Amino acid sequence: MPDSSVSVPAEVLKALQTHDRILIAAHANPDGDAVGASAALGWALRMLGRETLLYNETGFPDYLGWMRLPCPLLRDLSALPGKPGLIVALDSGDAGRLGEELQTLLKEVPVVNIDHHQGNPGYGSAANWVDPAMSATGEMVGHLAEALGLSLEGALAEAVYVALASDTGSFSYGNTRASTLRMAARLLEGGLDIASVRARLDNNWSESKLRLWGRLMSEARILDNGKLGVSIVSRALLRECGASREDAEGFVEQLRKIRGVRVALLLREEEREGSIMTKVSLRSSGADDVRKVAAQFGGGGHKNAAGATVDLPPEKTLTVIQPYIRHVWN
Repeated sequence: MPDSSVSVPAEVLKALQTHDRILIAAHANPDGDAVGASAALGWALRMLGRETLLYNETGFPDYLGWMRLPCPLLRDLSALPGKPGLIVALDSGDAGRLGEELQTLLKEVPVVNIDHHQGNPGYGSAANWVDPAMSATGEMVGHLAEALGLSLEGALAEAVYVALASDTGSFSYGNTRASTLRMAARLLEGGLDIASVRARLDNNWSESKLRLWGRLMSEARILDNGKLGVSIVSRALLRECGASREDAEGFVEQLRKIRGVRVALLLREEEREGSIMTKVSLRSSGADDVRKVAAQFGGGGHKNAAGATVDLPPEKTLTVIQPYIRHVWN
């Protein structure tokens, strides 16, 4: 039975019920929530008989390659069979995170914006449903599916679970609410085999990821009297381990597990158009609001999980970001 405490905006339901040829897009370099929410909405719309396509500028990560998708995943909009009637933007705190290629289309086609990030400006031209209290965008899609009269079962339930597990740390983070657990219970009631899904989520490491994490463990820095844990993922280190940048995903959570560490910081070196920049991932617990740190560098996220991109190499990024982290503590 749907959760009566959650109300899906009528304009969101109307947009999905009145438009066809719907393009679902999530932020580039998607995490489990973005992928799960995209797949779940795709399955829901397919069950309603809507023509649907998935789009992501960078594609979905390999570690989620086992997930069943309801329709083709496009990385190039030139492959669109025609102009969509509606775009649904998922898990993107601002329109820019959807990628450069999509920006023109966002101005020409009605947009529904569904997201749970603080600071989302409400860029949907057709409808906006932004609720930072939600644990995951995938949870919102689950409520949406139920509001459309659909049962949370099969591949739809699997996708919602991946989204929930990803953004709640398997229901261990502070954003896990009673309604989140009630939705997980409804997934189980619908026949979801959690053990099977967990095995596919957890037991698919490559040897290169194992080698990379070993190096990151041995080279981690504990700074500021034990309150700050830092790891730097250089391009050279990735080459030495034969690893990809995807292999570094999730390591920042290991830093947060160190006794006394209040903020975990992972700095991943990237090169774009000949310039070196750093992808910043921040994690914290309790009252330490790392979103305020990310916001100083044009990023965003949540109080205890945030990120940004800084136009500096990792070592210089560490130098400039530390004062902002100390300000959060003080």
